[in-house]
Amino acid sequence: MRMPLARQVVEAVAVENGVCVRPMAMRRTNLDTGETEIIPVPCGATLASKCPSCAERARRLRMAQCTAGWHLDDEPVPDPDPPTDDAKVLAGFRADLEVVRRDAERDGDPAGVAEIDELIGQVDDELNALGVRGKAAPDNRDRPRRARSTRRRQDAPDLPRLPVEKRTIGRTYEAPDGTAWRPSMFLTLTCDSYGRVRSDGTPVDPGSYDYRRAARDAIHFPKLIDRFWQNLRRCVGWDVQYFAALEPQRRLAPHLHAAIRGTIPRVVLRQVAAATYQQIWWPSCDRPVYPDTALPVWDTDSGAYLDPDTGEALPTWDEALDAIGPDDEPAHVVRFGPQLRADGVTTNSAHTGRMIGYLCKYLTKSLDTCHDTATDAHRRHVERLADALRHEPCAPTCSNWLRYGVQPRNPKPGLVPGRCRGKAHRRETLGFGGRRVLVSRKWSGKTLADHRADRIAWVREQLEALGHTDSGAGTGPAGGPGPGTDPARTVCTLLRPGDPAAPRREHLLLQAVAQRRAWRAQLDAARAATSDAGGLPVTGPPPPAAAAA
Repeated sequence: MRMPLARQVVEAVAVENGVCVRPMAMRRTNLDTGETEIIPVPCGATLASKCPSCAERARRLRMAQCTAGWHLDDEPVPDPDPPTDDAKVLAGFRADLEVVRRDAERDGDPAGVAEIDELIGQVDDELNALGVRGKAAPDNRDRPRRARSTRRRQDAPDLPRLPVEKRTIGRTYEAPDGTAWRPSMFLTLTCDSYGRVRSDGTPVDPGSYDYRRAARDAIHFPKLIDRFWQNLRRCVGWDVQYFAALEPQRRLAPHLHAAIRGTIPRVVLRQVAAATYQQIWWPSCDRPVYPDTALPVWDTDSGAYLDPDTGEALPTWDEALDAIGPDDEPAHVVRFGPQLRADGVTTNSAHTGRMIGYLCKYLTKSLDTCHDTATDAHRRHVERLADALRHEPCAPTCSNWLRYGVQPRNPKPGLVPGRCRGKAHRRETLGFGGRRVLVSRKWSGKTLADHRADRIAWVREQLEALGHTDSGAGTGPAGGPGPGTDPARTVCTLLRPGDPAAPRREHLLLQAVAQRRAWRAQLDAARAATSDAGGLPVTGPPPPAAAAA
């Protein structure tokens, strides 16, 4: 029984060679010859529990993205191109359709409104085809707009507000000897305290630990982060760019690490963090109205949930929001804690690489496995937080609103409180339903797909420079076509489950290992030849993402 299984040996070899352990079958067709073949492609998982190779590749790609935009001397994104004449003509036609739709809606013509909406969708598609991003007017006419007071809370300090300049590059410092440098920063933010904890993160008194507020802060933490960057940009007067990653502390509270391009005084960062808050204007959800033994029931005729005793329909989501008066308090207010740390980082600092590795350290793990939970105290702490998250509403469509006498938005039959499928209720997310990596739009001037394409292009250049124009293995790095294959002349289709042409996963795994070994041998030969030629790369140094190849 101690002898390893054959599949385990193959998977171990796949991990050593950086090959996906869960490859998917894809049919690739050559448009010139009509030849088809089944090739393995990586699954693209970002968690090591699913696929260690793909998760490590994704982590290194994020590290390359962080490196590319942290210390820039020039603006990464140029100004947008002016709109073309064709786009202006379509925008004018779109304006005419808006007026016609309003008239049809006023006359009570639903058929005409539907026809005009279809034309509006076609015009938006044509604008996108001309290179226009987004929509001329987002479709939110049916959703009522509720105005909330924008006056700052009395318990929050005021913030200075400056006009935001169109620049993302920080300040340049110059020494007396003429040396100039432009440093950046590494920022750490976290949530407030919910009770005293020990050094291992477990609460001293679990009975007084505020698990409900911890759950609500974790659910609404992404909104607080967005508000922080808005306040910071308005306070310093320029478009601050960031690369941030979220991880939990030992006490399981959300913990944000961010690389900021440019420098900001620490006093300003502390002032902005202390003055940043996010109010959640939701119906009250402090006390359950219905117990688990007498929950509201679904009525097919009315399409709503009814009170089990009186048979009356529960208030809809819009009605519950309209019932919130101007003198009422928000359901919850999210704030940062006093724990803030800001460190300066220079371009050529040896500490920069270590900080990037620290920033992306836990990206391959789920949030509940970032820290060791081997003791009973840790497990009980996780269970209490998971139980609080299970009964806490996560969104307007969450089924937990039925416990508090409110119908969720867009109700449907089968909703059961405590069984919402939202990401925030999962134990592995610890209430954080947003993205683990937060990158500003003008960080590096490239998307993640662009950084991945740069890595593949560099590998192909290295191989083609030494005459390796045919990999002989069918696919290149990251599952793309080989160096000798024109991607524009091939069509790839993912095989559906049950397709008779789909091979077993074991065969795909062996094929992927062989492909990677052949590709690695060619790349090693190219590097060896480069060293023999003088120790310099053939086409320049590899991009940071090439380290994941």
